[in-house]
Amino acid sequence: MEKHELVQFSLKNGATLFVEVEQPRGGGLEPVARETGEIAVKAKKTFEEAMKNLEPMITSIKEQLDAANQPADEVEVKFGVKLTSEVGAILASVGGEITYEITLKWNKKS
Repeated sequence: MEKHELVQFSLKNGATLFVEVEQPRGGGLEPVARETGEIAVKAKKTFEEAMKNLEPMITSIKEQLDAANQPADEVEVKFGVKLTSEVGAILASVGGEITYEITLKWNKKS
């Protein structure tokens, strides 16, 4: 059974976001207290920095879809994201597989 704990991510606007993550393996995390008395750890990155890990993948998907012979009028891409206290945002894996759900829509032109 995986152990989970709360990780505090700082936001650029000064607010904080608590996220439940798998128990981090490495050190260098700073324990912080929450109002409820529970213990959490502070992430090494801000939330925005953590989410920045996804940018190259998102850019690549968009470039590939834009390069299609008949680009769709609407595109929706879904994927699972997992936050870690040290690495940041990573793609969530189920059974060793990463799954993308891509919906393409073309509007009929009169």
